[in-house]
Amino acid sequence: MRRIALGAASALLCCSLQAQQPFEAIRVGGLTFSGSVRDRVENWEWFTPAGTANPKYTFNGTTARFGLSQNTKTLDWAAEFEAPILLSLPGNAVATGTPGQLGVGANYYVANGRSSNSAMLFPDKLFVRLHRFLGSEAGSLQVGRFDFQDGGEVAPKDATLAALKRDRIQQRLIGPFSFTDVMRAFDGFHYVYNKPEVNFTLIGAVPTRGVFQTDGWGWLHVAFGYGSVTGQMHHGANTADWRLFTIYYQDWRPVTKTDNRAAAAKAADHANIRIETFGGHFVNVTKTAAGSLDVMGEIAGQTGSWGVETQRAYMFDAEAGFQPNLLPRLKPWVRAGYYYGSGDSNANDNRHGTFFQLLPTARPYARMPFFDMENLADRFAMLTLKPHKRVTFHNEIHSLRLANRNDLWYTGGGAYQPWTFGYTGRSAGGAASLANLFDVNVDVTVNAHLSVTPYLGYAAGKSVIQAVYPKGKDGHLAFLEATYRF
Repeated sequence: MRRIALGAASALLCCSLQAQQPFEAIRVGGLTFSGSVRDRVENWEWFTPAGTANPKYTFNGTTARFGLSQNTKTLDWAAEFEAPILLSLPGNAVATGTPGQLGVGANYYVANGRSSNSAMLFPDKLFVRLHRFLGSEAGSLQVGRFDFQDGGEVAPKDATLAALKRDRIQQRLIGPFSFTDVMRAFDGFHYVYNKPEVNFTLIGAVPTRGVFQTDGWGWLHVAFGYGSVTGQMHHGANTADWRLFTIYYQDWRPVTKTDNRAAAAKAADHANIRIETFGGHFVNVTKTAAGSLDVMGEIAGQTGSWGVETQRAYMFDAEAGFQPNLLPRLKPWVRAGYYYGSGDSNANDNRHGTFFQLLPTARPYARMPFFDMENLADRFAMLTLKPHKRVTFHNEIHSLRLANRNDLWYTGGGAYQPWTFGYTGRSAGGAASLANLFDVNVDVTVNAHLSVTPYLGYAAGKSVIQAVYPKGKDGHLAFLEATYRF
């Protein structure tokens, strides 16, 4: 902890001494060579179980990416490789029974054959995108291996609107899980019809392996189809962004599903998961004499089948924020909101009522990732300060409860191995209060190539965590991350 804090302070000091230079891509003939190296040291103190498993550890994760790309009038293509390197993973941070794997370091350790060090090289992007598809200037078709973030189909020009979409809309249901040192990609097709007033997107894809497993070569027996229409509106002082979407998701892996049924009932259920998710979002920014006011909402419902059970679940998120024309040197932005993801009230009926998050990037919504958005009620407040154009402080407070005390406390981010479901559920015996989370994140842009991010999160556990981890219900995560792009 002390070394991480000192490293963060040194990074912040260095950034004040360096001048920002414009970013210049490396050209090789008509090709562009680019890449990045991200290194992060994580210090964990997960919640403490009974027994001898140790929740306190530090490990290092590095992600190197490099590749070639080309953009012409008729098409563009990219070939990028990734090399994740994990060092000093904890070998004694896996408890027996319900407590399970004690944090992200333990997830990496188990996913990589219980090895303390692991590395691999695999293609992260390998695609061709055809412009003017079917003869239309507005149409394009991408085929191959690519990244995708739901909600990111259109990047607004308004800075506040763009930040809200990036941080509070995108990747909620489908994303590359970019916080992990391996991430995931998607193999399939991505069609876009893009006009200034409206965007239509259609995707059919299979997620790759990865996330916690360093071997990202293979596929999974999981697939999804995604369709959306996104538009923007401008009227006077108001700028808005809206989207309607639908997702079909299917998982036909022969793995035991994570839910609140008895172990025997789950083990006997070999039927596929087939879920239809439909919903939308709306974000509006209003410029006033006192400052900028923003409101946003997102809602989704789910039908289909959860194995032999019927899927009926939903979520909603409502948020508002204000950037007052006060303290111009700090540029404060205050936000608050409420998220609700439904839980299952009866483990013995024929209905699965837990909202299923599909293949998300969990970290934007759970910055200390000890929870996800399934069976969760989250009341939160945020404060962002920008004392310098290259330094941003972001603080969050979350009051977390289970949406239904008869369901489980879920963690995870979706399928990443053929033999691992991708979500873990822990029973708290009817408790509902999960934790209060307090954290601070600092983003520092040193120059056009280098950025540094220190983070500190503290979770004050409540009755749910106390029931599962009787020897210590509080936890923390501290990390220092540096990213160099070229």
